[in-house]
Amino acid sequence: MPITFIYFIAINFIAYIAMANDKKKARQRKYRTREKTLWLLALLGGGPGSYVAMQTHRHKTRHTGFKYGMPILAAVDLVAVAIIGGTSL
Repeated sequence: MPITFIYFIAINFIAYIAMANDKKKARQRKYRTREKTLWLLALLGGGPGSYVAMQTHRHKTRHTGFKYGMPILAAVDLVAVAIIGGTSL
């Protein structure tokens, strides 16, 4: 299994968990994860995981930046992993 694929799976899992955990904290009115952290995870390749968590948990869907930026970033991440993964075969 190529390292890029393992990395992509891991960062998306982490991004999904971070977004879902932030929603849980929001409901409990506890200390939240910074938006900067959520964006950083997405920029590091976790865009698809973040976007799936947004839709699954209905989290950050009213924030314009997340509403439009996260799907675009998810698409960019998927294209990038396809290009990188295609060249490492």
